[in-house]
Amino acid sequence: MSARRPTVAPLSLADLAALTSTVADEVRAGLHEVHADAQSRWHVRLRCDDQVDVWLISWTEDQGTQLHDHGGSSGAFTVVSGELSEAVWTPGAEVLAESPRSAGDSVVFGEHYVHDVRNVQGRTAVSVHAYSPPLSQMNYYDVDGHQLTRLASVWTDDPEAPAPDLRAAS
Repeated sequence: MSARRPTVAPLSLADLAALTSTVADEVRAGLHEVHADAQSRWHVRLRCDDQVDVWLISWTEDQGTQLHDHGGSSGAFTVVSGELSEAVWTPGAEVLAESPRSAGDSVVFGEHYVHDVRNVQGRTAVSVHAYSPPLSQMNYYDVDGHQLTRLASVWTDDPEAPAPDLRAAS
């Protein structure tokens, strides 16, 4: 897969937050069907154009991502239901700061945002994610002491595509 070149300006962070919040309201109203899969995070793309892609994701207990960024895309996510835990790499402080993200919470981030999201609760969580320009690459990281180390980069347009085996890389 090659990198997509945006033909239109990316959405602003405010527009991304408004979009994920609106779609989260649609999910709560039953306009989008949600599934849960204990084996892997269920996800479906709701929109994809030259400017943005929007994903609906469910997270059963203990499901999460690996520490990653979105390869140059900015983004936002809104928690529809349940609670997620987000660990964010804080440049300058060189630490991962963890925060709970509850139903109704929205998070926006720029293109260099490194984070890990997971469900540490017993109840399934649901969230809506948007990326602008549309996702084309993900970079995976590890924290070694106070250093952030890139382990791998993957060309993908799917935020839930299987990550490379990073245990072998670290």
